[in-house]
Amino acid sequence: MKLQQLRYICEVARRGLNVSSAAERLHTAQSGISTQIRLLEEELNVQIFERHGKRLVNITPSGRTIIEMAEKILCEAENIHQISEQLNDQSRGTLSIATIHAHAHHSLPPLIRKFSSQYPGIQLRIHQGDPEQLTEMVVSRTADLAITTAPENVPDELIMLPYRTWELVAITLQDHPLLNATPLTLESLATYPLVTYDYAFVSRSSITTAFDEKGLMTNISLTAQDSDIIKTYVKLGLGVGLVAGSSIDSEKDQELKVIDASHLFESGTTYICLHRGKHLRDYVYALINYLSPDITREVVERAIQGNTDPAKKQHDHV
Repeated sequence: MKLQQLRYICEVARRGLNVSSAAERLHTAQSGISTQIRLLEEELNVQIFERHGKRLVNITPSGRTIIEMAEKILCEAENIHQISEQLNDQSRGTLSIATIHAHAHHSLPPLIRKFSSQYPGIQLRIHQGDPEQLTEMVVSRTADLAITTAPENVPDELIMLPYRTWELVAITLQDHPLLNATPLTLESLATYPLVTYDYAFVSRSSITTAFDEKGLMTNISLTAQDSDIIKTYVKLGLGVGLVAGSSIDSEKDQELKVIDASHLFESGTTYICLHRGKHLRDYVYALINYLSPDITREVVERAIQGNTDPAKKQHDHV
């Protein structure tokens, strides 16, 4: 049994049994993955995946147990590397951060500047995606942490620590008639085309729910994952934008008028997402504390040890 074989079965399971996608993610040949999985099954004398011809169609009950154990083994193997690197040299290493474009572009730069001055030997990697993709990066340990809104389903191996809250605002061109509607109402918003986040974001669910509860039909003219893209198309006159207030740049967005919409939609929460089983080096704790001084090393360690996860509680009643 080889670690690479365990890595293959775990990645195939994560990719919904899509061997081609797993091969692309692992930078290897699809045929090599298939061969190594069969060799592992022969060695263990257990069928991990059910097949229809050459296609994987399901994971066997025994396979689920093996994959769960393999995930733990891979995590511990990675932890050994992390600990050895820390023991050898505290000043060098790699920190991978997964986040949405808005955070990478707006809120992270000053914190990264502070972190880099304090830890000049740490190589930083920033990955971007939607909330589902970001949490998957933490699950697969591609990223040390993610800064994201909570996805619809939070895997058990993740912890979600509330980092900051934010409100939605409406944005329009300077001469838009909506500016005369004070206070802003859902009814007035519903009369115009809207430009907002796509369905991968929890904030979109909040928007849809608010209009549905009032029995109002909306005309969504464009959706995007990124606040800056939404603002770009509002500036082109495609409609009224609904974005996080924290994404507004007073200098770059002078063409736009911002209208408070916090009384119409639920506030959003951004979380720091961590893998429960991954060893975190000291500089990871330092970055987390830069993000939120209230999230100390002790707070993170308590959450890792299994205390109630606020993000999961919130999603239970959304």
